[in-house]
Amino acid sequence: MTPALPSFRRRLSVVALAIASTTAPQTLLAKVTVDEANKVFRLDGADVTYAIGVDEKGYLQPLYWGSSLGKGEPLLARASKELSGFDPAGMQTAQEFAGQGEGLVTDPGLKVTFSDGSRDLVLKYRSYRMDGQSLVVELADIERPLTVNLRYAIDEQTGVITRSATVTNRGRAPIKIESFAAANLTLPGATTYQLHFLSGRHAAEWSPHAVVLSPALTVLESRRGSVGHGNQPWLAISRPGQTTEESGPVWFGALAWSGSFRLSAQTDNIGRVRIAGGYNSHDFAWTLRPGESLDSPRFYAGYSSSGLGGASRAFHRFQMDQVIPGGRQAKLRPVLYNSWEATAFDVTAEGQMKLAERAAKLGVERFVVDDGWFGQRNDDKAGLGDWTVNPAKFPQGLKPLIDRVHALGMSFGLWFEPEMVNRDSALYRAHPDWVLNFPGRPRTEGRNQLVLNLARTDVRDHLLSVLDKLLRENDIQFIKWDYNRNWTEPGWPEAGPDQQRVYVDYISNLYHILAELRKRHPGLEIETCSGGGGRIDTGIMGLTDQAWTSDNTDPYDRLAIQDGFTMAYAPAVMMAWVTDVPNWANGRTTSLDFRFLSAMQGGLGIGADLNKWTSADDETARNWIEAYKGIRETVQRGQLYRLVRPTDGASQTATFYVSPDRSQGVLFAMQRSSEWRDQWEATKLAGLDPARRYRARRLGGGQLPDGVPSAASGAYWMSHGVTLRLRGDYVGLGMVLEAAGADQSGNLSH
Repeated sequence: MTPALPSFRRRLSVVALAIASTTAPQTLLAKVTVDEANKVFRLDGADVTYAIGVDEKGYLQPLYWGSSLGKGEPLLARASKELSGFDPAGMQTAQEFAGQGEGLVTDPGLKVTFSDGSRDLVLKYRSYRMDGQSLVVELADIERPLTVNLRYAIDEQTGVITRSATVTNRGRAPIKIESFAAANLTLPGATTYQLHFLSGRHAAEWSPHAVVLSPALTVLESRRGSVGHGNQPWLAISRPGQTTEESGPVWFGALAWSGSFRLSAQTDNIGRVRIAGGYNSHDFAWTLRPGESLDSPRFYAGYSSSGLGGASRAFHRFQMDQVIPGGRQAKLRPVLYNSWEATAFDVTAEGQMKLAERAAKLGVERFVVDDGWFGQRNDDKAGLGDWTVNPAKFPQGLKPLIDRVHALGMSFGLWFEPEMVNRDSALYRAHPDWVLNFPGRPRTEGRNQLVLNLARTDVRDHLLSVLDKLLRENDIQFIKWDYNRNWTEPGWPEAGPDQQRVYVDYISNLYHILAELRKRHPGLEIETCSGGGGRIDTGIMGLTDQAWTSDNTDPYDRLAIQDGFTMAYAPAVMMAWVTDVPNWANGRTTSLDFRFLSAMQGGLGIGADLNKWTSADDETARNWIEAYKGIRETVQRGQLYRLVRPTDGASQTATFYVSPDRSQGVLFAMQRSSEWRDQWEATKLAGLDPARRYRARRLGGGQLPDGVPSAASGAYWMSHGVTLRLRGDYVGLGMVLEAAGADQSGNLSH
């Protein structure tokens, strides 16, 4: 670890970092400045200011977080006073990162037990330093040899702040960590705040919820070992009466962690909002030995004055620029075909080749073989863990199929579920101790499988070795990485009294495998999947290229699922498939046109049994795939406006995507049902250049609806809007606006 850091007594008046964007229409600056005289740290990026300061008692306090402030504004930290005998000064101090001490009654940043049993931790400012573009502030306990380094960086394009913490034991005795957050956040006292969050279950993920914050603690968490289908590690906070979809203040945050997590929010006794986010303290403990450190996950925090939609767009851009592999240079998502619904476990080389040939004729760009190609995998009761090609199904190995897929002009992908094992497998028979378990207790199965203990280095190294070997021996471009159950019996007998560190070590080793595979196999792309949306977050997003949003592929249900997903995460990674009807999830039958229009609002895939499609189905699919390629860069890389959201009872929805240079806009209008004498309201578009003239055309060909002009100004489309008189049940329409002189290529490279 680094030695003691320089304090404010050092003669340094201002530290500033300025980063100029070469791609933005105007230069935006990201700066970290230090006001030495007043002991204030300030981060400025885009149109956001975040400021913290040290008060006269040495506490690091939050001072401001919101719309950009001018240079030299009076931001000062002042020590809190006792409110009453029931509310001492320490309890009233809004600490930037609080230790569990001095009677703290809100969620701390860090809670520990020292070797002598003391549980009092009071963290005060010690020093700071600049580390490249990051500000690092060191806090220390007032007496014990424990320090916490807080790391901050701000994005110049979006104002999103990246925060994390590192706790270090600088003493000679072990320290037990009982809870550890990546960040505490505070919003000033106000009459009312509203908390927005996302939750759900398998096949019904991403449901938005909003509750008024109060002194009753609201906790969003997962205790499942992974993120799970329930609460998402994301939240947003708005001001009722001020905030709408497109206006008013919104503060948002997301934890970059794929395991058990905890986010909490509440108002304190004077109306301030207190937020904490980090590892879930449930069943968690970590022994920090002398000289050791523990890092928190990253926490991304942002602010928008443009409502929930503005917050989403800012976070989408941050993810696309700073989180997903490749950033701005990442490839667009290819049109994908997956064989699962066509074959299930009945996978053969001949059958897959026939599907590949049919997919290629439609314009598909990636062919993926799903479950059933390995080991003795004829159903879900056997074979998991044995990642060798089944010789009965592929007598010559995978190479003939891969070669044929490549000859057809498609890349090749393969399904894996590396973290799981069936009892009926060679791996489990050889290593029954490799699963999460408590000796002498039941080993509960889910989907007939057990969870390998990835926290063990031997398990980690085995999985990396077998996956690396398969990728070296076969020309594979894509992995669908699945995870089909949550944890039970989270025991790690070999770790003795430190078994509870399994929650951190497991995810750290998962990240290690993904990172190492990408390093060893440049160009490899990976999809995160967990029964659909069971493990999607900004942690795993940094190591994967796309996300399987939900197992529910019904096109109407998907409109709500995709709406909720995009509140937190970018359409750039959101995969959606066209599958057969009646849909397995609800028995609903919809047209192929409607299914394509729904799925085209993210990364487009097909999961149907192409052997059952008619020539008319093929022609419909070819038309929509070609149309999609002309708009996918706007859909995947543009700005999303949720014009009409699929709230309860809504018969229509509308989304609008605008390319970064505002040369193209794509409208999707979707209708669940219509009635006699429906009254249609004009849909007003957003995000266009009001001074430019845009030509309109119907996506996929055909005539524009009656009353829709063939060309008009951006101001017209946004102020006058369009009235789309859709008739029928489960019908949709796509419309493309292109600025005069704009060029559309549909190329895969971004």
